[in-house]
Amino acid sequence: MAVASGFATTISGAKMETLLSLNSSSYSTSSVSFVLPQDMRVSCKPPRNNYRRRVLLNNKGGGVRCEVSTASNDVALAAEIDPARVSSMSALEQLKTSAVDRYTKERASIVVIGLSIHTAPVEMREKLAIPEAEWPRATGELCGLNHIEEAAVLSTCNRMEIYVVALSQHRGVKEVTEWMSKTSGVPVSEICEHRFLLYNNDATQHLFEVSAGLDSLVLGEGQILAQVKQVVKVGQGVVGFGRNISGLFKHAITVGKRVRTETNIAAGAVSVSSAAVELALMKLPESSHASARMLVIGAGKMGKLVIKHLVAKGCTKMVVVNRTGDRVAAIREELKDVEIIYKPFPDMLTCAAEADVVFTSTSSETPLFVRDDVKDLPPVGSEVGGSRLFVDISVPRNVGSCVSDLENVRVYNVDDLKEVVAANKEDRLRKAMEAQAIINEESKQFEAWRDSLETVPTIKKLRAYAERIRLAELEKCLSKMGDDISKKTRRAVDDLSRGIVNKLLHGPMQHLRCDGSDSRTLSETLENMHALNRMFSLETEVAVLEQKIRAKQSQK
Repeated sequence: MAVASGFATTISGAKMETLLSLNSSSYSTSSVSFVLPQDMRVSCKPPRNNYRRRVLLNNKGGGVRCEVSTASNDVALAAEIDPARVSSMSALEQLKTSAVDRYTKERASIVVIGLSIHTAPVEMREKLAIPEAEWPRATGELCGLNHIEEAAVLSTCNRMEIYVVALSQHRGVKEVTEWMSKTSGVPVSEICEHRFLLYNNDATQHLFEVSAGLDSLVLGEGQILAQVKQVVKVGQGVVGFGRNISGLFKHAITVGKRVRTETNIAAGAVSVSSAAVELALMKLPESSHASARMLVIGAGKMGKLVIKHLVAKGCTKMVVVNRTGDRVAAIREELKDVEIIYKPFPDMLTCAAEADVVFTSTSSETPLFVRDDVKDLPPVGSEVGGSRLFVDISVPRNVGSCVSDLENVRVYNVDDLKEVVAANKEDRLRKAMEAQAIINEESKQFEAWRDSLETVPTIKKLRAYAERIRLAELEKCLSKMGDDISKKTRRAVDDLSRGIVNKLLHGPMQHLRCDGSDSRTLSETLENMHALNRMFSLETEVAVLEQKIRAKQSQK
């Protein structure tokens, strides 16, 4: 086999032009080497059945896998080459086919790149946390990356997860990870050490489990469902919160509601706030539960729940520090039998000096308590154990890590709540199994809906194809009729052509529409789509991926 040819291919917007020179007179199924200039290399090897499916796309028996890579770019183009056709196929065609198979026919993937309480310590999660007010900006920046089409951010005290629709899994993950590093200052290597990656159905199932409360530290807790709802609310009208991602989150809300309605997963469930109260009471002597002086800093959702759970445990008096008094007044009105004393933020340290237990739950991005503040506070009495407790359920943390080094001070954060929920592990597993069946069913429905979206481009292309023919034939007809025809006649001919085209397209269009709820109908719909693409040559010559990347670059 001896071929000399030039080729050019576009990857991530960078144009790569290389002269391919082959000087080999024979073909071997064990190995074929192509001689290339500078830092580019090509090697062909028989495929291995256990090779990653993502790379070896068409593993037909007896074929050869060809890889092209460069030292400066971790690009791998994998293709299947039939030995019987090698002699009649030029190297240019082989590599062009490789690029088409790998980059233009790859379906855009739903990917989640995340860190949670199960994989990363709070010290890292707080650095990567994105405040709710910044979610739209983050979505816009993520969708500005070359291989990201849609995006959403779910950032809570227990997790920081980024959901994207990626044109290429490998490049999409790489770009998002680098973006996370750039915005947080955490090195890529550290993020990779603690992150988890899930793709397509696994990503879908994960979000459904999150929404149902199965992935929470406290099984079945309801706050996470409210946070998933907030992602949808904040994402409305945001460019980049597109059809796939918004559909995924809306379906996750449905799953969360259904799991809580049809199972007893929420029965007896506690929230992060209630677990924080339980932890504090576990650390206090039982005799001091009624007399311990309680301080709650922050009267938002988490703070309000802390107050309610303290009341449920018998607390009748507490001090609440908040920026304004409106929320505290509303809580006081709701809990009329409890003495709730409001103090503004400037009085925070004074209040802490008079408290035995301090709960913090604010959205402050900097610590409210540092070593120098706490070391000067007066000691607490021996009746409460002789140590002041700080229970910090905020991410980023409100209490600096250095505070825990002080004597007579004990600091707990959200990661320490595992101690509270460890006792009911068997009950958690049983309830999770009940909910998992619902999640599996809903995951199949969502994937079917997403599959049905594949026909949308074909519908648009078929209509555009028919419209081009209609306009061309209409122009021919009108030119033959002369320039003196009336507007009424011209309009009648135009309406006639539209009517004919619409009636002819009605049948094919009906067979391309599917709601995704019936797997048999969906399968037939996709077969019809492929048949129409072949019959009318609707497949575009330019790679869809390449078109999207070029469009992104033209906007920069």
